[in-house]
Amino acid sequence: MNPIYLCYKPDGFSSVSPYMIVDRPMELLQFLEQAFYAEILQITRDEVKNRLANSILALGDARFMISEASDEFPAMPGTYYLYVKDVDAMHERALSFGAKEVFAPQDMPYLDRQSGIQDPSGNYWWLSTRLEDKNYF
Repeated sequence: MNPIYLCYKPDGFSSVSPYMIVDRPMELLQFLEQAFYAEILQITRDEVKNRLANSILALGDARFMISEASDEFPAMPGTYYLYVKDVDAMHERALSFGAKEVFAPQDMPYLDRQSGIQDPSGNYWWLSTRLEDKNYF
């Protein structure tokens, strides 16, 4: 491994961790908590600007951050691939908490059962279950 990567990183974080910049972050936090069972680990508010400065969440074994968009850092939707045990159930759960369907659960040629949803902040989530106990490559 390249020595540049041999540095401290907090428990639960990987070398690359998503950082979402969104409008209405509290709405997204609530959606992620309800729809995907995300755990909010920390919320930091900027009391001077009356905005959410940063939040840290756990989703499965991943950690990621969300902050509120600003003029300097406008909202930008992203795309995330979320492995789940039951795509059909998670898809329906996400829809019940306000997600929009992008595509219904279906078996893919690369042996994932997958669906697509869009969260209230405009991010796309590909919900996926591996159909065989085998890696992609």
